[in-house]
Amino acid sequence: MSHRIINAPHPDALQMLQRRMPPHGRAWVQANRVDAIGLMQVSVADLFYFSDMALKAADVFAVEIYGTCPQHVTSLALLGETSSVKLAMETIESVQKAAF
Repeated sequence: MSHRIINAPHPDALQMLQRRMPPHGRAWVQANRVDAIGLMQVSVADLFYFSDMALKAADVFAVEIYGTCPQHVTSLALLGETSSVKLAMETIESVQKAAF
């Protein structure tokens, strides 16, 4: 899993990301403050599992990012306050390390 956290995203970077979001994601970004963005490339199954874990762990907005091969690998963005995004990403990291 490739992952990154962008703290205090530049408006141009946020705009690039919005072009790859579904309409409800763009609407959320326009209506809410985005202090940080957690990004990760994962399998389709992990996309749903990790987004559920992140949403349960922290007050973040989770959205799938278009533009990658949706059959095998896709991207997930977690948006919100810096501390919430960090907590969500840490939760995913700990869940990923746990045995099934």
